[in-house]
Amino acid sequence: MIEEKTDKVEFIDSKIENEEVSGFTLKGIIDGSVLTMQSFVKQVPFILYLVLLSMIYIGNRYHAERVFRNMTNLRDEVRDLRAEQITTASELMNLSKPSKVQDLINQKGLELKEPTKPPFKIVVKSK
Repeated sequence: MIEEKTDKVEFIDSKIENEEVSGFTLKGIIDGSVLTMQSFVKQVPFILYLVLLSMIYIGNRYHAERVFRNMTNLRDEVRDLRAEQITTASELMNLSKPSKVQDLINQKGLELKEPTKPPFKIVVKSK
């Protein structure tokens, strides 16, 4: 017994194929008949993939812009804080001068005087 190999071959009617090729008209696009064509239905997964990629691309773009704006705001804030730190440090240096401290004590009316004796160590003997 000889078995014959038969391949299943699908034939597309040439008339239907010609209609699909010529069906991409403006009227077909507007009335939606293009969406039911076999050639279009085959491409739906690829079209959905492209839509997904474009949505990811747009979302990534918005995220990058938001991060850039935030980075710019933080850079400006750091610059302002650095300037404030320099100003505060210079004011502290000015206020900590011995002559300035003495002037502030005299203005406030505190009766503090500079010590004339050097500091000494207190030693406590335990039992």
